[in-house]
Amino acid sequence: MLTNRQEQLLKLIVQEYIKSARPIGSKQLCNELHCSSATIRAEMARLEEEGLLEKTHTSSGRIPSEAGYRYYVNHLMELKEMNGEDMLKLQIIFHNQSLELSDCLNQSLEIISEMTNYTSIVLGKASHENKLKQIEVVPTIGNQMIVIVVTDQGHVEHKMIELPQISLEEVQKTVKLINDLIVGTPLDEVSSKLEFEIKPIIPRYVREHELLYKAFYQVFDDFKKENINVVGRNHMLEQPEFNNVDKIKSILAKMDDKEIVHKIEQNDRDISIYIGTENKIDDDVAVVQLPYHIAGEEGTIAIVGPKRMDYSRVITLLEYIRDNMNEKKGGSHGDRNDK
Repeated sequence: MLTNRQEQLLKLIVQEYIKSARPIGSKQLCNELHCSSATIRAEMARLEEEGLLEKTHTSSGRIPSEAGYRYYVNHLMELKEMNGEDMLKLQIIFHNQSLELSDCLNQSLEIISEMTNYTSIVLGKASHENKLKQIEVVPTIGNQMIVIVVTDQGHVEHKMIELPQISLEEVQKTVKLINDLIVGTPLDEVSSKLEFEIKPIIPRYVREHELLYKAFYQVFDDFKKENINVVGRNHMLEQPEFNNVDKIKSILAKMDDKEIVHKIEQNDRDISIYIGTENKIDDDVAVVQLPYHIAGEEGTIAIVGPKRMDYSRVITLLEYIRDNMNEKKGGSHGDRNDK
């Protein structure tokens, strides 16, 4: 158990380090805590023994450890009220009557990335409420074709495929078979229906059935898991702890790896915080996640930044987005004056 003074000291060190990204020395905390420098050094040493602070090689000051951030988030953090400038930027988006909810979500996260210098990720997934209405195929150049998937919610997705040495007639027969048998199926079940209902009978109708089945199975499987929008990747370059070229290349590569990004999915109904080794992206970053449910779709919003992230501000911004998305979905567009 930490004493009140130790908790106050840890809170100050985390807050100061979030602002400055520089190790915190005892002298700069004397006025805040009304203690001598020697007393603060002794308390800092105890916090280091508890694993909540770390020494750096370049300074006599301390920085929060991963456990220190976790203690701060769980026990010491106080949520900030949104400032007027942040609120105004987001209100402009949510009060735009011409924008769909999904557009509001993506544009608001672009704004948050600019405001915080963190990276935003929207990870969507096909929901059970979103059903297949129709698929179409449009030939383009050579062996390439665009597969267009339309849902009953009005969402349209498309994907380029390449089918060498297969006639358009064969492709159209496959499309008709899928439209006849699978229309009305929830998108998250289409791949399964293709496997168990289309695959056994497609040889009766199509000569090149194996290639065509694999191509369309891959299309729907990709639609089910590829709805990823990463905003502000390069903001990581502006964080002082990521000035190592190899480190930033590694983090950016992970953000482009769909398999890694998909691991941030969550089923919880509230905001979750994953610090360092707790997250699935990289030990040197923190991830704040929020699930969303809009217009028959569900997914996860994630803000990715350094472990020195301003957690309080990020949570307040995400809560504002969540509340305003719910208001817009319910047809209410009134101003919000507070959180």
